Parts: sequence; structure tokens; C-alpha cells
Amino acid sequence: MKKLLLASAVSLALVGTVNANEHSGTYAFDTEGTHQFVTFKISHLGYSWLYGRFNDFDGEFVYDAENPENSSVTVTIDTASVDSNHAERDKHLRNEDFLYINEFPQATFKSKRVVLDGDGEADIIGDFTLRGVTREITLEAEMHGHGEDPWGGYRMGFDAETVLRLKDFGIPMDLGEASETVEIKISVEGIRQ
Repeated sequence: MKKLLLASAVSLALVGTVNANEHSGTYAFDTEGTHQFVTFKISHLGYSWLYGRFNDFDGEFVYDAENPENSSVTVTIDTASVDSNHAERDKHLRNEDFLYINEFPQATFKSKRVVLDGDGEADIIGDFTLRGVTREITLEAEMHGHGEDPWGGYRMGFDAETVLRLKDFGIPMDLGEASETVEIKISVEGIRQ
């Protein structure tokens, strides 16, 4: 089973079967069309799964078609935009027990290197900052596709996932062993600039 992550935020696979140099470039996340998601899944006491997402985040990736390992990605997540489909729970997630948004309104990811594997996928290694704590994490990423859109632009899409340990980022709330980690999935569509 592949590793998964939190949200930070986030991010993306910068590898695929692209060989033509014309696909290279800088791609901004499609925030206007909201063709992007940062979702999370965490066990609730080992009895059920709690799902949620971050509604507001932005970023960009640079794709190098000739040398995908030279690609990069940055992501910024508005932690106050956490949405677990329950207002009281979201209020708790925003306080000092979890995200502590008054002190740490953003989570960020900045890639440092991309490692290709033999299956058209990549590990994107970078620094993820949450609650003021920065740790190196790995996003397991995969390209979905790329091409011209109906509006004259050029798009490329990726999925990525990882797993975060809450204590590694200074989250003090302890819900037991089953809830020590959170799985993060990121799906993003970028528009070439």
C-alpha cells in the first residue's frame, strides 16, 4: 500500500510519458475553475474514518519534459479553510489542539527533488511546513494527462499522496494509536502560463 499525507497541503507528481519539449513550462493551479482538491482521511478512535478537505489552496509546478527530475512544485494551503462537513468539528480543528490557525494561517510545501521510478510515477521530496514545524516529506505522485483545453490554453494534471504523523508537526491532540497519522491526497490541474 502506498504512503499517503496531510494536507500542507499538498502536493503533485511531476513525471509521466511526456517527451516533447513543448509540454515543458510553468503551470499555475486552476483556482478559478477549482479543478483541484486537497483531501484528508484520519481514523476516528479506530472505529470509523473522518474525511475532509482544504477548500482554499494555491500553487504552481514547473514541468521539464526532457528531464522530469528537474521539475518542481510549490503549494500554499489556507488552514482556516479546513472543511470536514461539520461546523463544530471544523471549529475544533482550527484551534490550538490541531491546526492553530490564529498562529499558523498557512501550510506550505516546496519541493527539493524529484525521483522517478520505473512505472511512470515519481516521488516528490520536499519541505512541508505545518504549525510552524518544517519536515521533509515524500509525495508519491502520478501524472494524469496533458493537452490543449477548449479555451486555447494548455493543461496538465497530477495526483499525489502521503501520510503525516500528527505529533511530527506539533499537533498536541491525542486520539489514540489508531489516529496518529493522517492520509493526504492531492489532485491538481495546472494551466500553462
